[in-house]
Amino acid sequence: MIEIVKYSPELKKKWDDFIHISRNGTFLFLRDYMDYHAYRFIDSSYLFLRKGNIEAVIPGNRVENSFFSHQGLTNGGLITSNKTSVAGVIEMFYLLNSALTENGVQEVIYKPIPLIYHSIPSQEDIYALFLHKAEKIGCQISSVIFQSNKPRFSELRRRGIQKSIKENVEIIVSNNLSAFWEILENNLINKFKIRPTHSLEEIKLLYSRFPDNIKLYVAVHEGIIIAGTVIYLKKNVLKVQYIAASEAGKHIGALDLLFDKLINEEFHQFHFFDFGISTESMGNYLNENLIFQKEGFGGRDVVYETYKYNL
Repeated sequence: MIEIVKYSPELKKKWDDFIHISRNGTFLFLRDYMDYHAYRFIDSSYLFLRKGNIEAVIPGNRVENSFFSHQGLTNGGLITSNKTSVAGVIEMFYLLNSALTENGVQEVIYKPIPLIYHSIPSQEDIYALFLHKAEKIGCQISSVIFQSNKPRFSELRRRGIQKSIKENVEIIVSNNLSAFWEILENNLINKFKIRPTHSLEEIKLLYSRFPDNIKLYVAVHEGIIIAGTVIYLKKNVLKVQYIAASEAGKHIGALDLLFDKLINEEFHQFHFFDFGISTESMGNYLNENLIFQKEGFGGRDVVYETYKYNL
């Protein structure tokens, strides 16, 4: 018999302890990550207990009559234990739907965790969505390298690497988030009139909370940072969170050398190298220039899906 319990702050330690032993959870689902922007969302997360022990959790928030698997996270459906069965997941969905209906929720927007983030297969929720006649409303494309079978870099990327080597570009791990954020913000504002998802203050806070999971690598030329990337380390997956280069960095191929070092040297032991999505508007717009760069490094594509069903 499974019991559903709404999350409250006194359950923080139990929640976090479960994320560490779950089969598809990452540090993004720890409450110190989720709650850094708690003021933006009305938390509506739930735990599923069997004989008092957590068997699954779902991070979520509510907007009016809609329940979202958390909007502050790229994905985050049901996070389960190694013992969870498909019958158990089906029961959890019915319990969740009943609890949400009792609280006036009319629809569920659900973002499953992509398969590459599973330590063992965990797609029982996709089957449960099918049973509930869920409609796929989003299909984002993310470029991923399988380190055990990766394509060769494109000729363009290889030329960029050689150019950076000739210019004596150095690749180092850094804590100078301010210098990198200046490059990142200038690029996004000048090109797209937008700002990064995280403010500089927010990324500094997360960096301080998760020093083993969040890293900044930069390309340095003549003592100046000219390119960089913020990466998230999630068990067997390296996820690229931000990429940016100054005009000087673009000119001498600094990102090509940077990713060559990360993919083929620093993090070759990780199973997957996830460059992140190159789509917008729930997947309806493909940024062809962005994905061209990622595919040049050998990235091939997996989907980040979003589903909706009515209660």
